[in-house]
Amino acid sequence: MSEPLLMNLENSVYLEDEALIIVDRRKLPLTVTPVYCTEAEEVALAIREMMVQGAGDIAITAGFGLYLAARRLEREGQAGYRVQLNKAASLLIATRPTGFHLAALLHKLLEKVDQAGDDQQPSGVILEHLQRALVRQREISQDTGRHAETLLVSGDAILTHCFAGAGLLYMLQYARENGKDIKVFCTETRPYLQGARLTAWSVSEMGMDTTLITDNMAAWCMSRGMVQKIFTAADRVAMDGVAANKVGTLQLAICARHYGIPFYILAYGGPDRRTLKGEDIPIEEREAREVLEFQGNPISGPKVKGYYPAFDLTPPELISGVVTASGIQKN
Repeated sequence: MSEPLLMNLENSVYLEDEALIIVDRRKLPLTVTPVYCTEAEEVALAIREMMVQGAGDIAITAGFGLYLAARRLEREGQAGYRVQLNKAASLLIATRPTGFHLAALLHKLLEKVDQAGDDQQPSGVILEHLQRALVRQREISQDTGRHAETLLVSGDAILTHCFAGAGLLYMLQYARENGKDIKVFCTETRPYLQGARLTAWSVSEMGMDTTLITDNMAAWCMSRGMVQKIFTAADRVAMDGVAANKVGTLQLAICARHYGIPFYILAYGGPDRRTLKGEDIPIEEREAREVLEFQGNPISGPKVKGYYPAFDLTPPELISGVVTASGIQKN
């Protein structure tokens, strides 16, 4: 089984000389288009414009943005670098407020810089911690996938939404290695089509039986017995069990409950201990044009309004289990 491009982040986000290279995920799978970022502001724009997607991947990418800011400050010999790094971190954190991984990682990087003091250059401290974070992210994805695989039985057809990250891909890889025959249904996930461009493509490249459906077909497929289990990720899970994920997740969970289909969340590192309740999770609302256009072309009339909450909240009573790197918590 071949390894998909997006199974490990360093395949699509990496340093080259003094630039951060981001493979533009909006262009996949038709073209592999590298975007060169040399400033934290450019990284922030890339994140905001959805060139990189997935909570963990976004966090690491933002960390590289902070690294670029530190490198610039060192080259220019600016005094008061900590204030400038704070500004860069605030800019990067503001790009995607719903997921907690981005802010948590940047705060950790700033903390490491403070602990190092004047003994090390800030950029070196940041890069060293980022390299460890990349290794740890892969281990968390592998462990999450390994636990999730135990929920599968041969003959299952699973449904997934948006891009649930490397944990989903590892889950399928381990299932194949254990002789399980698994089929995968992917929602297209409007308006950026992450399910079509990223998930379905990646899963099919692994040699899995992959079917793409439009977002409004999911309930029908469930009603016909075509789906045995549902797996999505979560950008944040609150301590009360509420999961924030790509908008559309809630309606899948409601339909799954109606048809008696287990609904699982891949939560990787687990709940955010600083978020006690789901109602405390900020829901990012993106520009209306993103639902009023497709690839830059208008799809409705000029008087039509658009509304795009990028995430929704799924309550714990609709979730069969939360899968993390340390195990499965069944509800």
